[in-house]
Amino acid sequence: MANLVLMRREMVAIGQEMQSRGFVVAAEGNLSVRISGHCFLVSPSGVSKGGLRVQDLVEVDTAGRSAQGKPTSEWPMHREIYVNRPDVQGICHAHAPWATAFAAAGRDLDGSLLTETAALLPRVPLAARTIPGTAELALSIKPFLADHDAILLGNHGVVTMGTDLRAAFALLETVERLAQVTLLAEVAAGQNSVDAETLRLLQERGGPKSY
Repeated sequence: MANLVLMRREMVAIGQEMQSRGFVVAAEGNLSVRISGHCFLVSPSGVSKGGLRVQDLVEVDTAGRSAQGKPTSEWPMHREIYVNRPDVQGICHAHAPWATAFAAAGRDLDGSLLTETAALLPRVPLAARTIPGTAELALSIKPFLADHDAILLGNHGVVTMGTDLRAAFALLETVERLAQVTLLAEVAAGQNSVDAETLRLLQERGGPKSY
């Protein structure tokens, strides 16, 4: 029972962090943890993650049944992960803007860009676009579950998983930073050359000392 209390408090805290970091807005996103082999604690449907209370959280079985309230509509996706990955104990799904930009553009992420993500996230694959809250969404991530702990959802954010909820959230942060740096690196690699006339005028002024 003590562990369940701690799980509830952790989920509320991480929901607040997701909201404060801008990874979700309004009632976006969802969280879950595995309580036991066939029992899970999940965020409720239609509630802001920043406003979660411990009493809002819903215990469900594998089929998503609960006597307490309405679990997140994304439960089928969470279930797919737990069924295929017995090592996973916590899951975060968010619409973090940098990562979601890649998902919306139809691109995956190359973790080898950064030395700190090369081993952890050699690739963050992109699942096919589907309707949120459906069995199709759950099936879209299935091909990637064996080899990946983070998956971009087509036009729909990112889902991360870990040995506990805190680890899943840390991976969410890492994916978002990777996406941010990837896009900024692409901008930095671009060229915006000075036109010939402006270059001549700058040279006539003698460089920075004349400014």
